[in-house]
Order: sequence, then C-alpha cells, then structure tokens
Amino acid sequence: MKDVKGKTAFITGGASGMGLGMAKAFAEAGMKVVIADIRQEALDEAMEEFSHTNFAIFPVKLDVTDRNGWLQAVETAEEQFGNIHLLALNAGVGIVGPMSEATYKDWDFNIQVNIYGVVNGLVTLLPRMKAHGETCHIVATSSTGGFSAVGSAGLYCTAKFAVAGMMESLATELQGSNIGVSCFFPGPVSTNLGQSTGATRPDHLKNDSVAPSPDAPKGPPPFDTSVFMSKEEVGKRVLRGIERGDLFIMTHPEFTDGIKARNEALLRAQPVEPRNEERAKVVAMFGTLLYNPIYDKQELVDGPTLN
Repeated sequence: MKDVKGKTAFITGGASGMGLGMAKAFAEAGMKVVIADIRQEALDEAMEEFSHTNFAIFPVKLDVTDRNGWLQAVETAEEQFGNIHLLALNAGVGIVGPMSEATYKDWDFNIQVNIYGVVNGLVTLLPRMKAHGETCHIVATSSTGGFSAVGSAGLYCTAKFAVAGMMESLATELQGSNIGVSCFFPGPVSTNLGQSTGATRPDHLKNDSVAPSPDAPKGPPPFDTSVFMSKEEVGKRVLRGIERGDLFIMTHPEFTDGIKARNEALLRAQPVEPRNEERAKVVAMFGTLLYNPIYDKQELVDGPTLN
C-alpha cells in the first residue's frame, strides 16, 4: 500500500498508546483516521490532542468483543469518511501471571479481546474491503511474545502466537488480491497497557479479590521505562512497514538472538532422515504446508530514517 494519502484508516485501541501513535503517523501521511476505543475518556483526550491540528480524525466508541458494535462502528465510520482501506487491529489486554494460577475468567478475557477482537474486525471489514476493490491493507498487533514464549505471560503469549498465525494464513490467502497483510511484533513501548487492562475488564470476568500470600513470589523490580520506544516512533515504523508491504513489522533489534534460537531449535527437531517423496507430493496438495512463498517476499529492513 504505497500511496496512503487520502485513504481511510480504522484503528482499534486507537485513543492511546501504540494505537494513538499509529493515528498520528497515518494522519501526518494524509490519511483520514478513525480511532476506535472502548474508553470514552481516552477518546476525548485524544480528540483534544488532535484539536490543534488540521488532521481528519473521527472517534468511535467500540468494544472489540461486541460484534454488533463492530458493525455499527464501521457503518458510522463509512458514513463519515467513505470506504475503509487500512484496518489496524491493535486493541489488546495484558494478562500476566503463572498459567498454573490462571482462572477461566482470565482465559476468557484474554481470548475475547486479544483473539476475538481481531476475528471480529476481520469478519466485519474484510468482506467490505474485497467488495469495494480498492487497494487495502490489514495489520494486526501481535507482540515479541508472539514468537518468544514468556513464562509469566503464558495467556498473553497464547493469544499473540494465535494472531501471528492468523495474519500469516490471511496473507497466504490474499496473495495477489487488493489487500495486503502485515503482522506487527512490538517490543517494549511506552504505553498504559497495564492500566487499560484493569480499567476495561468487565465485572463478570473479574476474579474475586484474594489477599496475596506472604510467601508469594515478588514481581520484577522497577525498571527504567525511559528506554522504551515512544508511541510516535512505533506509529512511524508501522506506517513504513505498510508502505513497504512487509509481512512482518518489527521494532526492536534486541530480539534477534531469540528469533534465531527458536528457529534453530525447530530445525534441530527435524528428523535427520531422507524425505519420503511420495508423502511429500500428497502433503503438497494441501497448499503451502511444505513451502510458503509469502516468506520470500519479506525484504531486509535497514535502520529507519523516520521523519
């Protein structure tokens, strides 16, 4: 999607954090931007920030787990700006803690927002994008936890691995169409994910309060968040990835060794024995299981020159 000027973007979780960073970058590039968020106060604050600009920004309140709400939000956005060309599925929650202590409510909240929040956006907007036929792009926010497991964030990693698989499959399906697809894997970014997770958790999915055991392990020590990437830089990197047509949009080179380690472990786990060519022919009939050309299209990303 090389030419974004004049096109319309729809961003979930768009009123704060990375979503707001994307909104700024997209608007600066000349896009009309719909910021969708579950929190009215966040929408109000974002619109106040944009009130000092000439950007075309439109707020809609949306709970990404609400399928009827999705339809209403998209119809409202289309009435305001016309066809939607860029869908940024960015809304998410950060459920942390040992998997051995997770409750059904923890799992349900995590999956409803982090997985079904993406699914609902695809089901609502993908047919519309295909129908109007104009150049489009879909980007979904996974995480570095979507390719590197974290023991204290198993629920979160489960959802983010799922988003990555979803986007890679969608990119495979939409090859040669009017719709490009990217999966975004951000590392540490200055956001309020922890606060927004608690503020947006519905009452019926909240756990009963239990006093922590004095023997419970303590959390990590305080760390310097000043080294985290700003939401504005994140937005510019996402825009660059969309314009380049990248399958994978990464932000932090610090994770290179972890990516290599996982990929090398997968290769070492492959049996060292001759291929069964007859079996391979049968498997090849199922499409891209043996070899997927979408990975060949990912080009090297040099250090950014971001304005």
